[in-house]
Amino acid sequence: MSSTTLPEVTQTPLKDLPMDSWMSHLPNALWDIPLFHLTIPGSHNAITYCLDKNDRSPVDLTQPDMLQKLDKYMKPIIRPFVYKWAITQERSVREQLDCGVRYCDLRIAHRPNDSSLDLYFYHGVYTTVTVETVLKEIKAWLDAHPKEVVILSFSHFLGLSQELHTLLISTIKNVFDSKLCPKTEGVTLKNLWSLGYQLIVSYDNHAANCHRELWSHIPYWWANKCKAEALIEEFERRKNNGRPGGFFVTGINLTEDLKYICSHPTESLKDLVMSTYPTLLSWVREQKPGSNAGSLNIIAADFVTESQFIPTVIALNENLFSRST
Repeated sequence: MSSTTLPEVTQTPLKDLPMDSWMSHLPNALWDIPLFHLTIPGSHNAITYCLDKNDRSPVDLTQPDMLQKLDKYMKPIIRPFVYKWAITQERSVREQLDCGVRYCDLRIAHRPNDSSLDLYFYHGVYTTVTVETVLKEIKAWLDAHPKEVVILSFSHFLGLSQELHTLLISTIKNVFDSKLCPKTEGVTLKNLWSLGYQLIVSYDNHAANCHRELWSHIPYWWANKCKAEALIEEFERRKNNGRPGGFFVTGINLTEDLKYICSHPTESLKDLVMSTYPTLLSWVREQKPGSNAGSLNIIAADFVTESQFIPTVIALNENLFSRST
Protein backbone atom coordinates (compact mmCIF):
# COMPACT_ATOMS: atom_id res chain seq x y z
CA MET A 1 0.00 0.00 0.00
CA SER A 2 2.81 2.40 0.89
CA SER A 3 4.49 2.09 -2.48
CA THR A 4 1.77 4.30 -3.99
CA THR A 5 0.52 7.70 -2.95
CA LEU A 6 -2.68 7.90 -0.95
CA PRO A 7 -5.72 10.02 -1.79
CA GLU A 8 -5.33 13.67 -0.87
CA VAL A 9 -6.94 14.59 2.43
CA THR A 10 -7.68 17.89 4.09
CA GLN A 11 -5.31 18.10 7.01
CA THR A 12 -3.25 20.28 9.28
CA PRO A 13 0.29 20.54 7.93
CA LEU A 14 2.20 17.76 9.63
CA LYS A 15 4.92 20.16 10.79
CA ASP A 16 2.26 21.94 12.86
CA LEU A 17 1.06 18.87 14.75
CA PRO A 18 1.65 18.83 18.52
CA MET A 19 5.12 17.34 18.71
CA ASP A 20 4.55 15.41 21.94
CA SER A 21 1.71 13.44 20.29
CA TRP A 22 2.28 13.76 16.56
CA MET A 23 1.72 10.07 15.83
CA SER A 24 -1.74 10.09 17.37
CA HIS A 25 -2.59 13.17 15.29
CA LEU A 26 -1.53 11.74 11.94
CA PRO A 27 -4.33 11.49 9.33
CA ASN A 28 -6.02 8.10 9.53
CA ALA A 29 -4.91 7.30 5.97
CA LEU A 30 -1.40 6.82 7.43
CA TRP A 31 -2.49 4.43 10.16
CA ASP A 32 -2.14 1.40 7.87
CA ILE A 33 1.31 2.34 6.56
CA PRO A 34 4.16 0.21 8.01
CA LEU A 35 6.30 2.33 10.33
CA PHE A 36 9.36 1.47 8.25
CA HIS A 37 7.74 3.30 5.32
CA LEU A 38 7.19 6.52 7.30
CA THR A 39 9.86 9.11 8.04
CA ILE A 40 10.56 9.20 11.77
CA PRO A 41 12.83 11.67 13.62
CA GLY A 42 15.58 10.10 15.69
CA SER A 43 18.20 11.09 18.24
CA HIS A 44 21.81 10.04 17.63
CA ASN A 45 23.56 9.13 20.89
CA ALA A 46 20.42 10.15 22.73
CA ILE A 47 21.74 9.99 26.29
CA THR A 48 24.74 12.32 26.36
CA TYR A 49 23.12 15.21 28.20
CA CYS A 50 24.22 13.67 31.52
CA LEU A 51 27.87 12.78 30.91
CA ASP A 52 29.89 12.47 34.11
CA LYS A 53 31.96 15.63 34.51
CA ASN A 54 33.66 14.33 37.64
CA ASP A 55 37.35 14.09 36.78
CA ARG A 56 37.52 10.70 38.51
CA SER A 57 35.34 9.24 35.76
CA PRO A 58 37.52 7.65 33.04
CA VAL A 59 37.18 8.28 29.34
CA ASP A 60 35.49 5.31 27.68
CA LEU A 61 37.66 2.46 26.41
CA THR A 62 36.77 3.01 22.75
CA GLN A 63 38.78 6.24 22.68
CA PRO A 64 42.20 6.29 20.99
CA ASP A 65 45.17 5.23 23.15
CA MET A 66 46.71 8.68 22.74
CA LEU A 67 43.61 10.37 24.13
CA GLN A 68 43.45 7.97 27.07
CA LYS A 69 47.09 8.68 27.92
CA LEU A 70 46.69 12.45 27.54
CA ASP A 71 43.59 12.31 29.72
CA LYS A 72 45.47 10.38 32.36
CA TYR A 73 48.37 12.84 32.63
CA MET A 74 46.84 16.14 31.42
CA LYS A 75 43.25 15.80 32.62
CA PRO A 76 42.61 19.51 33.43
CA ILE A 77 43.58 20.43 29.87
CA ILE A 78 42.09 17.49 27.98
CA ARG A 79 38.73 17.01 29.71
CA PRO A 80 37.12 20.28 28.56
CA PHE A 81 37.82 19.21 24.95
CA VAL A 82 36.31 15.78 25.56
CA TYR A 83 33.07 17.22 26.91
CA LYS A 84 32.74 19.81 24.14
CA TRP A 85 32.92 17.09 21.49
CA ALA A 86 31.18 14.23 23.31
CA ILE A 87 27.82 15.86 24.07
CA THR A 88 25.42 15.24 21.17
CA GLN A 89 22.12 16.07 22.90
CA GLU A 90 21.47 18.72 25.54
CA ARG A 91 17.88 17.85 26.47
CA SER A 92 16.73 14.94 28.64
CA VAL A 93 15.14 11.91 27.02
CA ARG A 94 11.68 13.03 28.15
CA GLU A 95 12.23 16.46 26.63
CA GLN A 96 13.40 14.87 23.39
CA LEU A 97 10.27 12.71 23.27
CA ASP A 98 8.12 15.75 24.01
CA CYS A 99 9.78 17.49 21.05
CA GLY A 100 8.86 14.61 18.70
CA VAL A 101 11.80 12.17 18.78
CA ARG A 102 10.57 8.59 18.23
CA TYR A 103 13.88 6.75 17.77
CA CYS A 104 16.68 6.75 20.36
CA ASP A 105 20.19 5.50 19.67
CA LEU A 106 21.43 4.00 22.97
CA ARG A 107 25.09 3.06 23.56
CA ILE A 108 25.40 0.79 26.61
CA ALA A 109 28.43 0.23 28.86
CA HIS A 110 29.58 -1.25 32.13
CA ARG A 111 32.13 1.02 33.74
CA PRO A 112 35.61 -0.50 34.12
CA ASN A 113 36.55 -1.48 37.67
CA ASP A 114 32.93 -1.15 38.80
CA SER A 115 31.94 -3.99 41.13
CA SER A 116 28.23 -3.23 40.77
CA LEU A 117 25.94 -4.52 38.03
CA ASP A 118 24.86 -0.99 37.07
CA LEU A 119 24.91 -0.11 33.38
CA TYR A 120 25.41 3.34 31.89
CA PHE A 121 25.42 5.11 28.54
CA TYR A 122 28.65 6.46 27.09
CA HIS A 123 30.18 8.70 24.45
CA GLY A 124 33.70 9.83 25.27
CA VAL A 125 32.95 9.39 28.97
CA TYR A 126 30.22 7.58 30.87
CA THR A 127 26.92 9.03 32.04
CA THR A 128 25.93 9.71 35.63
CA VAL A 129 22.47 8.23 35.04
CA THR A 130 21.95 4.49 34.83
CA VAL A 131 20.26 2.67 31.97
CA GLU A 132 17.47 1.44 34.23
CA THR A 133 16.67 4.99 35.36
CA VAL A 134 16.34 6.21 31.76
CA LEU A 135 14.20 3.23 30.75
CA LYS A 136 11.82 3.96 33.60
CA GLU A 137 11.61 7.61 32.46
CA ILE A 138 10.69 6.43 28.96
CA LYS A 139 8.08 4.03 30.41
CA ALA A 140 6.49 6.89 32.39
CA TRP A 141 6.42 9.03 29.24
CA LEU A 142 4.76 6.24 27.25
CA ASP A 143 2.14 5.83 30.00
CA ALA A 144 1.26 9.50 29.56
CA HIS A 145 1.17 9.21 25.73
CA PRO A 146 -0.66 5.93 25.03
CA LYS A 147 -0.83 6.32 21.23
CA GLU A 148 2.82 7.21 20.64
CA VAL A 149 5.28 4.53 19.49
CA VAL A 150 9.00 4.71 20.27
CA ILE A 151 11.90 2.71 18.82
CA LEU A 152 14.90 2.07 21.08
CA SER A 153 18.12 0.78 19.53
CA PHE A 154 20.55 -0.85 21.98
CA SER A 155 24.01 -1.20 20.45
CA HIS A 156 27.76 -0.52 20.78
CA PHE A 157 27.88 -2.60 23.97
CA LEU A 158 31.05 -1.94 25.95
CA GLY A 159 32.25 -4.18 28.77
CA LEU A 160 29.09 -6.28 29.03
CA SER A 161 29.48 -9.92 30.01
CA GLN A 162 26.85 -12.53 29.13
CA GLU A 163 25.50 -12.09 32.66
CA LEU A 164 25.09 -8.34 32.12
CA HIS A 165 23.34 -8.89 28.78
CA THR A 166 20.92 -11.24 30.52
CA LEU A 167 20.34 -8.66 33.25
CA LEU A 168 19.77 -5.84 30.74
CA ILE A 169 17.30 -7.88 28.67
CA SER A 170 15.45 -8.82 31.86
CA THR A 171 15.31 -5.14 32.85
CA ILE A 172 13.93 -4.14 29.44
CA LYS A 173 11.21 -6.79 29.64
CA ASN A 174 10.31 -5.98 33.25
CA VAL A 175 10.15 -2.21 32.73
CA PHE A 176 8.12 -2.21 29.51
CA ASP A 177 6.25 -5.51 29.85
CA SER A 178 3.12 -5.54 27.64
CA LYS A 179 4.19 -2.39 25.77
CA LEU A 180 6.91 -4.36 23.93
CA CYS A 181 6.02 -5.16 20.33
CA PRO A 182 7.24 -8.64 19.33
CA LYS A 183 8.91 -9.26 15.99
CA THR A 184 6.08 -9.10 13.48
CA GLU A 185 5.35 -7.91 9.96
CA GLY A 186 2.25 -5.86 10.80
CA VAL A 187 3.96 -2.83 12.30
CA THR A 188 1.36 -0.17 11.56
CA LEU A 189 -0.03 2.39 13.96
CA LYS A 190 -3.50 0.83 13.72
CA ASN A 191 -2.20 -2.64 14.61
CA LEU A 192 0.03 -1.39 17.40
CA TRP A 193 -2.76 0.70 18.93
CA SER A 194 -5.21 -2.20 18.82
CA LEU A 195 -2.74 -4.48 20.61
CA GLY A 196 -1.46 -1.91 23.10
CA TYR A 197 2.14 -2.02 21.84
CA GLN A 198 4.17 1.19 22.16
CA LEU A 199 7.79 0.12 22.01
CA ILE A 200 10.01 -1.56 19.44
CA VAL A 201 13.38 -2.60 20.87
CA SER A 202 16.33 -3.39 18.62
CA TYR A 203 19.14 -5.24 20.37
CA ASP A 204 22.44 -5.68 18.54
CA ASN A 205 23.72 -8.83 20.23
CA HIS A 206 23.10 -12.54 19.78
CA ALA A 207 21.78 -12.68 23.36
CA ALA A 208 18.52 -11.27 21.97
CA ASN A 209 17.94 -14.08 19.49
CA CYS A 210 15.76 -16.18 21.77
CA HIS A 211 13.57 -13.28 22.90
CA ARG A 212 10.59 -12.62 20.65
CA GLU A 213 10.19 -9.13 22.14
CA LEU A 214 13.60 -8.02 20.86
CA TRP A 215 14.20 -7.09 17.24
CA SER A 216 17.50 -7.62 15.46
CA HIS A 217 19.88 -4.77 14.74
CA ILE A 218 18.40 -1.83 12.80
CA PRO A 219 20.88 -0.78 10.08
CA TYR A 220 22.36 2.69 10.64
CA TRP A 221 23.73 4.56 7.64
CA TRP A 222 26.76 6.43 8.99
CA ALA A 223 28.70 8.55 6.54
CA ASN A 224 31.75 9.20 8.78
CA LYS A 225 32.19 12.72 7.37
CA CYS A 226 32.84 16.09 9.03
CA LYS A 227 31.46 18.17 6.15
CA ALA A 228 27.78 18.34 5.25
CA GLU A 229 28.40 18.21 1.51
CA ALA A 230 30.48 15.03 1.80
CA LEU A 231 27.84 13.43 4.03
CA ILE A 232 25.09 14.21 1.53
CA GLU A 233 27.17 12.83 -1.33
CA GLU A 234 27.68 9.56 0.57
CA PHE A 235 23.96 9.17 1.32
CA GLU A 236 23.00 9.85 -2.29
CA ARG A 237 25.38 7.08 -3.31
CA ARG A 238 23.77 4.69 -0.82
CA LYS A 239 20.26 5.63 -1.95
CA ASN A 240 21.19 4.63 -5.49
CA ASN A 241 21.88 1.12 -4.19
CA GLY A 242 18.42 0.85 -2.62
CA ARG A 243 17.06 0.97 0.91
CA PRO A 244 16.90 -1.98 3.34
CA GLY A 245 13.57 -3.77 3.50
CA GLY A 246 12.61 -2.97 7.10
CA PHE A 247 13.55 -0.28 9.59
CA PHE A 248 16.76 1.60 8.89
CA VAL A 249 18.38 4.82 10.03
CA THR A 250 20.02 7.59 8.04
CA GLY A 251 22.30 9.38 10.48
CA ILE A 252 22.97 12.96 9.44
CA ASN A 253 25.36 13.27 12.38
CA LEU A 254 28.75 14.63 11.39
CA THR A 255 31.90 12.90 12.62
CA GLU A 256 35.02 14.73 13.73
CA ASP A 257 38.41 13.13 14.36
CA LEU A 258 41.21 14.12 16.73
CA LYS A 259 42.94 16.10 13.98
CA TYR A 260 39.80 18.17 13.36
CA ILE A 261 39.28 18.81 17.07
CA CYS A 262 42.89 19.92 17.59
CA SER A 263 42.71 22.28 14.61
CA HIS A 264 39.49 23.87 15.95
CA PRO A 265 40.40 24.40 19.64
CA THR A 266 37.74 27.04 20.35
CA GLU A 267 34.85 25.13 18.75
CA SER A 268 32.55 22.34 19.92
CA LEU A 269 30.46 19.64 18.29
CA LYS A 270 27.42 21.87 18.70
CA ASP A 271 29.16 24.68 16.80
CA LEU A 272 29.90 22.28 13.95
CA VAL A 273 26.38 20.84 13.89
CA MET A 274 24.52 24.14 14.07
CA SER A 275 26.65 25.68 11.32
CA THR A 276 25.79 22.81 8.96
CA TYR A 277 22.10 22.36 9.83
CA PRO A 278 20.87 24.73 7.07
CA THR A 279 22.62 22.62 4.41
CA LEU A 280 21.55 19.33 5.97
CA LEU A 281 17.91 20.37 6.41
CA SER A 282 17.76 21.55 2.80
CA TRP A 283 18.73 18.02 1.79
CA VAL A 284 16.29 16.43 4.26
CA ARG A 285 13.40 18.45 2.79
CA GLU A 286 14.06 16.79 -0.57
CA GLN A 287 13.71 13.24 0.82
CA LYS A 288 10.65 11.00 0.68
CA PRO A 289 9.24 8.16 2.77
CA GLY A 290 7.83 4.94 1.32
CA SER A 291 9.08 1.65 -0.08
CA ASN A 292 10.85 2.91 -3.19
CA ALA A 293 14.59 2.34 -3.56
CA GLY A 294 15.60 5.93 -2.75
CA SER A 295 13.21 6.49 0.15
CA LEU A 296 14.27 7.05 3.76
CA ASN A 297 12.83 5.85 7.07
CA ILE A 298 14.30 6.97 10.40
CA ILE A 299 16.48 10.08 10.16
CA ALA A 300 18.70 10.70 13.19
CA ALA A 301 20.74 13.74 14.11
CA ASP A 302 22.58 15.56 16.89
CA PHE A 303 21.07 18.41 18.94
CA VAL A 304 17.67 17.47 17.55
CA THR A 305 15.74 19.94 19.68
CA GLU A 306 17.83 22.94 18.61
CA SER A 307 16.49 23.40 15.07
CA GLN A 308 13.53 22.59 12.81
CA PHE A 309 14.90 19.09 12.27
CA ILE A 310 12.04 17.18 13.93
CA PRO A 311 9.03 18.90 12.26
CA THR A 312 10.92 18.80 8.95
CA VAL A 313 11.25 15.01 9.12
CA ILE A 314 7.63 14.50 10.19
CA ALA A 315 6.40 16.74 7.36
CA LEU A 316 8.04 14.46 4.78
CA ASN A 317 5.17 12.02 5.33
CA GLU A 318 2.95 14.40 3.38
CA ASN A 319 4.68 12.97 0.30
CA LEU A 320 2.57 9.85 0.81
CA PHE A 321 -0.50 11.83 -0.21
CA SER A 322 -1.30 12.68 -3.80
CA ARG A 323 -1.56 16.39 -4.59
CA SER A 324 -3.87 18.28 -6.93
CA THR A 325 -2.14 19.56 -10.01
